[in-house]
Amino acid sequence: MKLLAFDTSTETMFIALTDGRQTWQHTAEGGAKTSSALIPAIMALLKEANLTLQQLDAIVFGRGPGSFTGLRTACSVAQGLAFGAGGIQVLPVNTLLAVAEEARFSTDTTQIQAVLDARMGEVYAASYAYKEGVWDAISDIQLCKPADLQFEAGFRLAGNCSVGGLDDDSRITALPTATAMLRLAPAMLAAGLGVPADQALPLYVRDKVAQTTAERADLKSQALKSAV
Repeated sequence: MKLLAFDTSTETMFIALTDGRQTWQHTAEGGAKTSSALIPAIMALLKEANLTLQQLDAIVFGRGPGSFTGLRTACSVAQGLAFGAGGIQVLPVNTLLAVAEEARFSTDTTQIQAVLDARMGEVYAASYAYKEGVWDAISDIQLCKPADLQFEAGFRLAGNCSVGGLDDDSRITALPTATAMLRLAPAMLAAGLGVPADQALPLYVRDKVAQTTAERADLKSQALKSAV
């Protein structure tokens, strides 16, 4: 499958592209720079791979939880590019699941409690178990103070922050990378989890004022122009 994946939910922007045989990657600073840097970086990676958006089978993106601005940017760009490419499907991926997959791939650990910095002195967390090539969600997503996190017995902590005074040597440092999402995508698409472009929606765990109409329109317009 020819797939484009990207995540902008953290302070690092991840992009990856595969034609089914080879994978191309781009990693850069995220945060405030993401809204202006994401589309040009995607188009440059497509050019490097000699692929067009119209040739893709799906666009994969990190839907959250994570940075509100980053999630809105990812969703707007996924929608715009998918519409511009003729309405190809999009695949929203839970960022905590991507953390679990990245930790599994780097360490062979199959029971992961994924944790991401939620700012405001809180963390997002969820637990996953990998068996026979499939991830199962063991818990719902939590939003809590690090000291209040309930640890899963037998699970290894993975993510981008320390929790509850746990020694950093016990934690797997992992982020929701685009390459992790590419590894997750085939099984998720086969399970029917791909959706139409207009359903490229963020997963918010903490309420916040949504992106303005002007911001959404500007990002979608940029994506559509790039896809033509």
